[in-house]
This record gives sequence, structure tokens and C-alpha cells, in this order.
Amino acid sequence: QVQLVESGGGLVQAGGSLRLSCAASGFTFSINTMGWFRQAPGKEREFLTAINSNRATYYADSVKGRFTISGDNAKKTVYLQMNSLKPDDTAVYYCAAARTVTWGYESSRSYDYWGQGTQVTVSS
Repeated sequence: QVQLVESGGGLVQAGGSLRLSCAASGFTFSINTMGWFRQAPGKEREFLTAINSNRATYYADSVKGRFTISGDNAKKTVYLQMNSLKPDDTAVYYCAAARTVTWGYESSRSYDYWGQGTQVTVSS
């Protein structure tokens, strides 16, 4: 019943922008933190950014200043605004939800639920 659905991925030229959305449904319990990760072929899953119930945000150095996370509690949706995209940003992007952060915001082990992922491809 718990579902996270990402949307908004696609093909964009270097320097362009995309906005990803993650719609949550089916939760019968509270979520403390929502995060975004990405995974490129042959690489480990990488933390990008997170936002908690107090609206505090956290960013990886690789995306700070270019990506922005935000949430809309009424719509049960979290967003990832991506600007100044680079070819190295090409990856599958995942939304994740945590009931309680045990391993730190940057650790995938802290997150209990994951979306199916959406492909982002940045051409040079």
C-alpha cells in the first residue's frame, strides 16, 4: 500500500534544468525525512539531499548550489529542482522516505521506502 512515485525525468542538455516530483501515498504512519538519491551505471547509490519534518535541509557537496529540495505537505509531494545540469548528473534518481533516521541523512540504510526511480540524462 505504501507507494512513492517519481516523475519529471528526461533528456536535457548540459546547463539545463529539470524538476522531479515524488508523490507519496498509502502511509498510515508518520514520516520524519524525505530524501533524494541517484545511481549511475556501475556506481554506488549516492545521497543528494534530504528534508525533515522541521523543514531542515541537507545537501551533498556535489549538488549544493545547483539542486533544491522542497515539500508540499498538503499534496504529500516532495520536489527536486535541478539547475545547471552536467553530464555527470546522468543517473536514475530515487525518492526515499524514512520513519526514523538511524544512520544519518546521507545513508541509504536510514530510509524505509523507495520509489521506482526516474531516468535523468544530460547530454553534452
